[in-house]
Amino acid sequence: MMSRVRGLLLLVVMGLVSGCVVGPNYVRPVVVAPEAYKEQDGWKIARPQDDAFRGPWWERFEDPALNALETRVSEANLNLVVAEATYRQARALVREARSAYFPTATLGVGYTRNRQSANLGPVSGGPSTSTGTGTHSSSGGSNFFQLPLDIAWEPDFWGKVRRSVESSQAGAQASAGDLETARLSFQTELAQDYFQLRTLDAQKALLDATVAAYERSLTLTRTRHTSGVASQVDVAQAEAQLKSAQAQYLDVGVLRAQLEHAIALLVGQPPSAFSLPASPLATAPPSIPVGVPSELLQRRPDVAAAERRVASANAQIGVAIAAFYPTITLSASTGFESSGIATWLTKVA
Repeated sequence: MMSRVRGLLLLVVMGLVSGCVVGPNYVRPVVVAPEAYKEQDGWKIARPQDDAFRGPWWERFEDPALNALETRVSEANLNLVVAEATYRQARALVREARSAYFPTATLGVGYTRNRQSANLGPVSGGPSTSTGTGTHSSSGGSNFFQLPLDIAWEPDFWGKVRRSVESSQAGAQASAGDLETARLSFQTELAQDYFQLRTLDAQKALLDATVAAYERSLTLTRTRHTSGVASQVDVAQAEAQLKSAQAQYLDVGVLRAQLEHAIALLVGQPPSAFSLPASPLATAPPSIPVGVPSELLQRRPDVAAAERRVASANAQIGVAIAAFYPTITLSASTGFESSGIATWLTKVA
């Protein structure tokens, strides 16, 4: 009983000593900025809001086709799937770092069979049995069953584990910022490509009317040339105008196909199986209030991710400093062993 009490007291003392943490505590860098600028009213110190709920911002454009495409980005974009997997990996690393707080237990199973070589000859006095080592020896050999259990624990005297957990948590938060940055980037790129495609649809409709008008003009010019009213130069100019409009029509078609393929990749679809029907924009874009760019800067997740990486690197300083101090590991071993499987787990008094 006294030995158990001493062991318990030893663990309590070690727990108190482990309150030491080496390395600097992270302090967010202070940027000296004025409360307000005299040139213009309304300026204020930035307040990070990268964790604010953004919501479906694309619905402000009131375009059902765009709404459907933006929803598919978060569900099927392959690059976004990679970013989500990276974030899950960062969270797993946090759990791995926390596991160092607890002891590790190793359980194994062993079986050994020994047999004396026949070249040694019989042992004088006949077969012998030794019970002191837990094995039976005879000319037929001996069996040895083992079930060892090893327990080891490294107390966190210098805060190495705590700094590792702190670094992993900051890294996971930075990974979350990277995930949101990728999500916003793909959603924004999709909206830009979509509106450019709709702009080309409007240009294509205009070129359709232009080509039809130039065709009628060329027919009329040829008729006038046959009647002797127009010259061959007028016919050549009419043909040049028509060819130029047709070339622009082909260029617009190529650009539209490229944008359509880009949208297909953003929504996780093969370009060969994806298409958007031509439909010029029917609504005007929403108005942007003055001052929004400065407010959006406070909500950028990439800025928050950079700050979290600084915190992670700061915690790694403590991990590196802790390597200069000695490491103490507490370990214990126990288990079962027997010469027969029937008595393997039997406790001997």
